[in-house]
Amino acid sequence: MNAGAFLITFREALEAAIIVAIIVAYLRRTNRSNQIKDVWTGAGLSILASVLLGVGILELYGGLEEKELFEGVASYLAVIVLTSMIYWMATKGRNIKAEIESKVSEAINPLALIGFTFVVVFREGLETVLFLTPFATQDLGGTVMGLIAGIAGALVLAYLIYGVGMRINLRTFFYYSSILLVFVAAGLAGYGTHELIEWGEEEGMHLGFIGEKAYDLGIPGDSIWHHKGAIGSIFAVLFGYSASMEWGRVMVQLGYPTVALYLVLRAYGKEPSLARGDSKLKSAM
Repeated sequence: MNAGAFLITFREALEAAIIVAIIVAYLRRTNRSNQIKDVWTGAGLSILASVLLGVGILELYGGLEEKELFEGVASYLAVIVLTSMIYWMATKGRNIKAEIESKVSEAINPLALIGFTFVVVFREGLETVLFLTPFATQDLGGTVMGLIAGIAGALVLAYLIYGVGMRINLRTFFYYSSILLVFVAAGLAGYGTHELIEWGEEEGMHLGFIGEKAYDLGIPGDSIWHHKGAIGSIFAVLFGYSASMEWGRVMVQLGYPTVALYLVLRAYGKEPSLARGDSKLKSAM
């Protein structure tokens, strides 16, 4: 099972489940229970559209000749969307309940409610497809297993929260999962850089030191510690580990988390005390 695919799917599916739960709870509270079926219709259509989109992307990938270019661009696109999602949830997530209830209050007729539910759930599905595409091109079977496990885990947790009434601090959960996702995104950015370097070299581009090997651990490809091995692949997905790297990849994988972690910590109000002190000093001046 692909650990990165599981983590990403688990978080995205949980967000979708929370959104649906908020809509259903609001409809029950406002005596509109008869419209709950419209919510399930919109959610079902969004899931179907997401699956079709994922299949379409994989079919497109299978027919491409320049797979390195596709994988590189797909990885960078996934990192951009993943980063924006993490930051949005950190800064705007606390107001999501009020925003959704406001929109649902305006969606009076069935078609409007189906359309609204479709849009908000499909956004999560679209993000999931974009995130999982780089993983699927490397390990389709493991990605599918991670996808299924992530959805199942998210549905169980959502049921425990909204069905059984289990108490959990969702903001704390999203905070720690965001930190893990930063490292997953760093690995994706590094992998995308590696694929683009390979594509550039095949095209005859002179990349200089960016394409030169920064290190090579000399681990054989059939070893469990290789980044494609049983143990190494787990670290590869979660932390971007690789038995060898180019300088370009090293710079990206070190530079991205340095910036992204600071933004996440700052968004959750947990940035280092020195940074907060500098901010207060500037405000006082």
